[in-house]
Amino acid sequence: MPFTLPPLPYAYNALEAVIDETTMHLHHEKHHGGYVNNLNAALKDHADLAALSLEDLLRGINSKVPEAIRTAVRNNGGGHSNHSMFWTIMQPGGGGEPTGALAQAIQKQFGGFEPFQQRFQEAGMKRFGSGWVWLVLKNGQLDILSTANQDSPIMDGLYPVMGNDVWEHAYYLKYQNRRAYYLIAWWKILNWGEIGRRYEAGIKG
Repeated sequence: MPFTLPPLPYAYNALEAVIDETTMHLHHEKHHGGYVNNLNAALKDHADLAALSLEDLLRGINSKVPEAIRTAVRNNGGGHSNHSMFWTIMQPGGGGEPTGALAQAIQKQFGGFEPFQQRFQEAGMKRFGSGWVWLVLKNGQLDILSTANQDSPIMDGLYPVMGNDVWEHAYYLKYQNRRAYYLIAWWKILNWGEIGRRYEAGIKG
């Protein structure tokens, strides 16, 4: 199969104070695993597409992917990409604030970490139904936006620096309907080293 489920970079219970072990198992093995399986199934008769990188596949969602499988690739390819990023930007003992080039860019674009954090929170709360909230690079500048379902910013030519999953499956066992509590707690497990690396990679192109 062209795409595989990446292992978590930590134990399933490593983020327990913020995300419970049961949710991590379900989210990684069942949800993310399901996206990988469904994406491979959609591409089984399209060797040319299966040979592309995931990013190239998503960038060409409207130009390269036939209409008959476009929705399946959009949903499952986006889900695979979004979650593969999601696991890496969290870590046990994380939190704090960004440093270096990313911190400087946040200061310049949003006026500081707290205003950035507040705008990110608001975007996450305002996303109706299932989706993601993102910090992206758009024309070399940071921007905050949200997307529906498993849509990826890559599909619109943007570069995702960091993103939080606001589907109910990401938080409901622990937080029930209190998405705001989940969004606030999530900052405590962020891996700013990886997020900063992603930002610098995105700037370099």
